Order: sequence, then structure tokens, then C-alpha cells
Amino acid sequence: MHQYRYIKWLHEVTRNDLELVGGKGANLGELTQAQIEVPPGFCVTAAAYQHFLMVAGLEQEIASLLSELDVEDPKQLQSKSAQIRELITQAPVPEEIVTEVGNAYAEITQRANRESPPVAVRSSATAEDLPEASFAGQQDTYLHICGSGQVLEHVRQCWASLWTARAVYYRAKQGFNHLDVALSVVVQKMVNSSKSGVMFTANPVTNNTEQMMINASWGLGEAIVSGMVTPDEYLVDKKTLSVTDKNIAEKSVMVVNGGNGSGVMEVSVAK
Repeated sequence: MHQYRYIKWLHEVTRNDLELVGGKGANLGELTQAQIEVPPGFCVTAAAYQHFLMVAGLEQEIASLLSELDVEDPKQLQSKSAQIRELITQAPVPEEIVTEVGNAYAEITQRANRESPPVAVRSSATAEDLPEASFAGQQDTYLHICGSGQVLEHVRQCWASLWTARAVYYRAKQGFNHLDVALSVVVQKMVNSSKSGVMFTANPVTNNTEQMMINASWGLGEAIVSGMVTPDEYLVDKKTLSVTDKNIAEKSVMVVNGGNGSGVMEVSVAK
């Protein structure tokens, strides 16, 4: 078992670790602590992202690019955010982070008892899911990533996604200091689902807390969360767990394993 400075396993974190592992990581930690069956995984902490920026000397360069940015000028916003993303994708990752990510992935490999098991690499911003602002869904997620080299590269892609034009604009409008928002990355064993969904523990349309709503579709959940398909919708009574209403949608595409170890692909659903 390795000692880690920049890695936290899901079973080690709770909602008190929001600043270290972000909203997604903290919530997955809570579910794991509650003995709910969550695919095993680890968080590359926000401290790793901050260490990377510091060692690569990017903080001053980013601050300089932001200093004269007018977020209401779309051309300038696109240009400067693209420059920041390029700085992040071109800068070398510190060796200590490379080693820790490699060791943690090796532990998942050992537990999975197979070579290069596929994982999901998911952004988890430290300002996610605050009551006054929602950052969820603004950063990237990569599915079916195999091999420690690919995992590390997609961790870096997640870091870069903190600097899309959309994310920069949103932070500016919400009054957040850009360099105060950090990013953790959740690396989690992949579940190659034939069907998947999103469950709301209260009805999000009526705010009825006696009901749950489930949105579901074929393949991986990415088709739902990205808005690629209109999912089936089920209303469930919490007390009886019976389906009280359902609406079956036309779902013409689904997201599946791309089969190359570095992502997914979109395919048509057979009629």
C-alpha cells in the first residue's frame, strides 16, 4: 500500500473534504462511507492541481491573461481561455504527481485483477454544488480510459477544462476569483452499463419530496447528462417504491465503449 500526498481514495473522504476533492468526490465519498455500492476509485486532489500550477509557473501567466479580459467580448474570451488551456496541456506534470497517479491506478488494476482496467476520469470542481452557484457539468468527463499514461493525460485534460470560455464567463458573472477555484479529478472503475440513469431524490419539477424521479436511457449515462437524448422518465413513490407515472421517450442514439481504451463513441439504437 503506497503513501500518498496528492491522492485520496473514495473511502477516505466525506463532505468535510469539499475543498480537497470537490463536490463530486465528496459525495461519492459519502456514498462509499454509507456502504452503498459505489465503483472503487480515487481522487487526484485539488492540491495536485495547485501544485502543478505552481511548479509549472502558470499562476502568473494565467493572471496576466485574465488581467485585461473583457468576458463580454466573445472573441477575446474564446482566445484567452484557449491560451490558458494550451498552457495547461503543454506544461509538464510534476514527477511526484505522475508517480502517485500511476501507483493509484496500479492499485485499481490489482483489485480488478485485469490488465489496464477501464476507468472514468471525471472533473470535480471545489466550488461545485454551492447553494448560490452550480459549477456541476461545466468541466469534462472522460469514460473508458485505459492505462496509467492515458489516465494521467485525461487528468490534465480535466484540469484544462476548468478554463473553457463557458466556465470562465460563469465564474466572472458569479464573482469568483478564477485562481481560487481549483479542480480535483475522480478516477473511478468503469461500469460498462447496458442501460443507465439519473435519480433525483425529490421530484425536481414539483419539489414533491415524497417522490423520486428517474431519467433512464440505453448505454452509458453520458447520453443523458450531455442532453444527447431525451430519456425515459419514471416517477416513483418513496414509501411503496412503486412507479406512479412514466413517460417513454424516443431514444435514437446511445453512448458505448469505443473499444480503443481512450474513450467512447455514439451509436444508433437498433429499432
